[in-house]
Amino acid sequence: MLEHFSFRVIGQYMPLFLRGLWATCWISGISIFFALLIGIIACGLRLSKGRFLKKIAGIYIESIRSTPLLAQLYFFYFGLPTLHVNLNEVQTGILALALNSGAYIAEIVRAGIVSIPSGQVEAATAYGLNYLQRMRYVILPQALGVTIPALLGQFIVLVKDSSLVSLISVLELTRAGQLMASERFMPAEGFFTVAAFYLLIYYILKYLSNWWQNRLIYMEGH
Repeated sequence: MLEHFSFRVIGQYMPLFLRGLWATCWISGISIFFALLIGIIACGLRLSKGRFLKKIAGIYIESIRSTPLLAQLYFFYFGLPTLHVNLNEVQTGILALALNSGAYIAEIVRAGIVSIPSGQVEAATAYGLNYLQRMRYVILPQALGVTIPALLGQFIVLVKDSSLVSLISVLELTRAGQLMASERFMPAEGFFTVAAFYLLIYYILKYLSNWWQNRLIYMEGH
């Protein structure tokens, strides 16, 4: 089965794959940061008492969740320049990934917040904490703690979805595999290597998630 599989050529293209791996990691990392920030803000707006703010957050979340990421990516890439908003390919990819994942994170965090016993919120209110203080010191830490598995799943989806930025000529892992396949006519070797690196990223994220969960359990026990 592997008699025609050339690991030698993979080795020759390894600098390109490592460059793509680095690009995938930092693009995904920045996108995750902004997605988490956007998701928390959208969740806060959706849970607020202001009807207008809730409506705005609802429109954002539902419109993103009901349309494919590829369509969103193309909209930002081809549509923003017509609105005189000029972003390069990497910035466009990060914007699309962050906004897309942020809508899902908003719902994940909202589910975590709803699961918190109302007595804790009432106790925080009794201590004189305002809405922002309650969110920062009482609600969000617990909500993020209980939603770590779901957030990890969304982060993994974001990393995999980052492969779509290859369609706007960003050199990341999938683009590296495409280049090898087109230059050497070896799609099996190229995309096998791509899949192996994505698997590595997955296990690293899974390890970090387990470490953080164990740390939370230890902190709660003390």
